Amino acid sequence: MSILEVNHLQKVYTTRLGSAKVEALRSVTFSVEEGEFVAIMGESGSGKTTLLNILAALDKPTSGSVLLDGQDLTGLKESAVAAFRRDNLGFVFQEFNLLDTFTLEDNIYLPLVLAGRPHREMQQYLSPIAHQLGINDLLKKYPYEVSGGQKQRAAVARALITHPKLILADEPTGALDSKSSDELLTILGDLHRLGQTILMVTHSVKAASHASRVLFIKDGEVFHQIYRGDVTNEQLYQKISDTLTMLATGGERA
Repeated sequence: MSILEVNHLQKVYTTRLGSAKVEALRSVTFSVEEGEFVAIMGESGSGKTTLLNILAALDKPTSGSVLLDGQDLTGLKESAVAAFRRDNLGFVFQEFNLLDTFTLEDNIYLPLVLAGRPHREMQQYLSPIAHQLGINDLLKKYPYEVSGGQKQRAAVARALITHPKLILADEPTGALDSKSSDELLTILGDLHRLGQTILMVTHSVKAASHASRVLFIKDGEVFHQIYRGDVTNEQLYQKISDTLTMLATGGERA
């Protein structure tokens, strides 16, 4: 069952003086099944960030639609967008986006605080997530007191705390060292196996090799895709590398 449906998405930007138009996305169409882990790759300027912003309800397309669990994000009123985003989407960013004046616990609670949930309920939600991510002993610490990998674990906990239908991850390993990256990718893989739907934008071949499917964006279009099937991470890594080489050298659409 498709939980996310992207239909003929187009985004056209007009320059400041209105003298030229730039087509960032052109008829992008794909779907994501419930529980799927999809990576989106492409060169800088390919349209990945624009696509992610539209999927996150941070921007609206020029035309086309985005349906999350049957509801069209592009048709939401401005007054409803923030609540919809908070209740249905979880976000993991490259730069963590944690507040230094809040403990990790309070950072994780923030979406529930904004939703007006009682403290007892928040504690019940956090306990299994903190245990799963191995951050029980860090909850009372502040972001500046922990490592980058520990910050990203807290960010993942914040994304999970509302039990979102979809997690959007934007270059989640970009600010991490190799050990912390491996730990985060293991966590995302575990979440995927538990049924969490994840869509990740990344430049990292290694990160993408942990996904169940990889979409490649070129010139604002879905150019190619690879399904994992029964291949290993190492074999998928090689397939992704070969496809990126094809994209960079002007290969034909597969």
